[in-house]
Amino acid sequence: MASLPTPDPILEPDEAIDHIRGRASAPVTVVEYGDFECPSCFQAHAALKIMLPHFDRQVRFVFRHFPLREVHPHAEMAAEAAEAAGAQGKFWPMYELLFANQQHLKDKQLLDYAAQVGLDMARYQNEMSDHVYLQRVQEHMQSGRHLGIRSTPAFYVNGVFCDVSFGLQHLHEAIDKALGQQA
Repeated sequence: MASLPTPDPILEPDEAIDHIRGRASAPVTVVEYGDFECPSCFQAHAALKIMLPHFDRQVRFVFRHFPLREVHPHAEMAAEAAEAAGAQGKFWPMYELLFANQQHLKDKQLLDYAAQVGLDMARYQNEMSDHVYLQRVQEHMQSGRHLGIRSTPAFYVNGVFCDVSFGLQHLHEAIDKALGQQA
């Protein structure tokens, strides 16, 4: 039997810097490199809202930032806003709001979303004006570049790249396959 390629260690979720939904003991880990302003990431987000509950406790989901600044001018600031929310324990509510309002990611709107998720606004404004979380966003981007990512969304299922350019059904199939290998 052919052995599976060894996943790049960079794809191993890190509780200190990654945003993770699901149990560490889940047999399948899906890592997404995404951009809050990317229409394809919006479609993936909608599909994941259906797919992840389907797989229940068998899948752990990790979101990493990969803002494509050249084509999505507000994506990097949105990623910083999500990190600022994460520092206050509100990454996932902010993540949901950013995707729900993808066409409206200017600074004033990000400020409104921060208030909606209940952030300490003085802290949020200070951290955003000082770009406290820009380095974390850039570290996510650097790990994505290391993996050869050029577009979003980019998915990895148990460390193996999953091409979703022809539809998100490929991601569902890759998870099914990975679960089958666990059996």
